[in-house]
Amino acid sequence: MLRAAAAPEDLLPRAALAVGVEALGAQAHALPGLVRRRTRSSHHPAPLVAAAARPARRRIRLTQRGSLQCAPMTGGDGLRSQIERALGLTERALELGSRVLERLAGTPPAADLFERFTAFRWDARGGPGRLVPVQVPQPFDLDDLLGVERAVSRLVRNTEQFVRSLPANHVLLFGERGTGKSSAVRGLLPRYAARGLRLIEVHKADLVHLPDVLGAVREARYRFLLFCDDLSFDEGEPGYRELKAALEGSIEAPPGNVRIVATSNRRHLLPERMSDNRAARLDEAGELHMGEAVEEKLALSDRFGLILGFYGFDQATYLRIVDRYAEKAGLAVDPERLHSEALRFALERSSRSGRTAKQFVDDLAGRLALAGG
Repeated sequence: MLRAAAAPEDLLPRAALAVGVEALGAQAHALPGLVRRRTRSSHHPAPLVAAAARPARRRIRLTQRGSLQCAPMTGGDGLRSQIERALGLTERALELGSRVLERLAGTPPAADLFERFTAFRWDARGGPGRLVPVQVPQPFDLDDLLGVERAVSRLVRNTEQFVRSLPANHVLLFGERGTGKSSAVRGLLPRYAARGLRLIEVHKADLVHLPDVLGAVREARYRFLLFCDDLSFDEGEPGYRELKAALEGSIEAPPGNVRIVATSNRRHLLPERMSDNRAARLDEAGELHMGEAVEEKLALSDRFGLILGFYGFDQATYLRIVDRYAEKAGLAVDPERLHSEALRFALERSSRSGRTAKQFVDDLAGRLALAGG
């Protein structure tokens, strides 16, 4: 028995399958006549002509499961091989067509997807998009974030409210590079994943698909943080309007099980120019009115209910972070030497940040292992 790939449940692939079956049936009915013409032109005896022209009728039907089935066939070997080859090509075409239709129409997440994985990426390449599980999420310990304790504590408190199904805000984390904004968001997952928190990373280019992302998780029983890392916009970039509508202002109510968390080096997510301030004016009462350009740039960031600043570190905080990473790495180094080399490393990078401290400790650990090695 020949069996094609199971047909999907949606109407378009089933319609395509029915058309293929009908075309295949027409080919099967045409083949006996073709055999008769060929056998007559070869002057075969009548019994052989009749035998060649009498292939057993092949029953083609669409089963309840959507499979294409053909009953075994007797008759000429050449005719059988032609039909079997046609069936094989039809099966392959139906399988490829089904994949293309699923890709174009989008595939809803599997029922157990959120049980098996805790982190996801939205992948919109070549179609409307789908959730792709992150097999090994990058963990981070929130206790390693030094110098930004106040901002981290407010982020954790807001997440605690969200996980408990209490009112909670969308969050914008802004500030200098390397100060722990992205790490703070990643650190929420190990702490709250067991209580139903899931993290979905959405790149800026995929924000135009934000309504599809929200639709994919709206009915799930888990709590989702949509993570937009290193977010900023230039004028006219796609995704800006979709994000603003998802935060607040759309006629459709946003899902209660979703909050958006974004990180950015820009406080207002958009470039701020001197020309924007020239549109500001004073009215007759002496009140200052900002220009339309400034109002538009404030409109997006104002939709985040919780805005947390991550600022640069002083030297003492930087060295405190170095000490912590060195202790976790198990480095037995004289503190004076450790601090001296750490400050030199930061001076070469023109940056005193948690990222710089981690990079210095990794470099030092590697050099010590190589020298002892």
